[in-house]
Amino acid sequence: MDAPLAIIQMNSGSDRSDNLKQSRSLMEQAVKRGAGLLVLPENFSHMGASEDEKRANAEDVTDGPSLGFLHDFAREYRVWIVGGSIPVRTLGGEKITNTCFVVDDHGEVRARYDKMHLFDVILPHDRSYRESNLVQAGDQPVVCDTPWGRLGLAICYDVRFPQLFSKLGAMGATLITLPSAFTATTGAAHWELLVRARAVENFCYMVAPGQSGRHPGGRMTHGHSMVVEPWGGIVAQCGDGPGIALAWIDQERVESCRRQIPAWKGSDKLG
Repeated sequence: MDAPLAIIQMNSGSDRSDNLKQSRSLMEQAVKRGAGLLVLPENFSHMGASEDEKRANAEDVTDGPSLGFLHDFAREYRVWIVGGSIPVRTLGGEKITNTCFVVDDHGEVRARYDKMHLFDVILPHDRSYRESNLVQAGDQPVVCDTPWGRLGLAICYDVRFPQLFSKLGAMGATLITLPSAFTATTGAAHWELLVRARAVENFCYMVAPGQSGRHPGGRMTHGHSMVVEPWGGIVAQCGDGPGIALAWIDQERVESCRRQIPAWKGSDKLG
């Protein structure tokens, strides 16, 4: 595909309308620079402070405002979008899913992925997170075909589970998107290391847009969104705060790396 992809780095808050305006502004900048695939961060349309607020802002899977925004933008600009993640209501349940939709350039949903690995951690300075209190985990790895190659889907904390990425590689993925909202603490220590490792292990492109800055409730996210090529080099990166970065996908680069070191072929043999 001749058109580059764009990673969109945001600072989302509790106001969905404001977040969608921020998204549109950054996405339009990327389109003006020629991007044909736009990849948004986790929680791009809502980053609330409490479980009650997040639950109240969960959307219907068929006609929610965030997915509607993705449909309309994709049709208007004839671009593909990996829609970061959206909180989606579950049928008859108190929990929600943390869901990524892939929308094609006609505004049609090509894939849905529900985050499989939930962020239940205790960090230094008594900071703890328990995503599973609110979110129902997905149970299926997902890939779909795009003009940029076979695309695997993951979200944020998934990056710590290499077996998922091995499975996506075994399913034919040559690029994997990782919308994220990495904390500032863990991001400074592990973000670049983990994203580059997943790229090298599977000789694929890692496309990892994130949230950046301070959010409601005092949460700080790391930013430094990046695109990593199959040999582990960073080919596009954002700094701090909202912004975009563009990168080109070279399928021959994937194939060349895999021919040179075919270790990735056996990466799923243990499970």
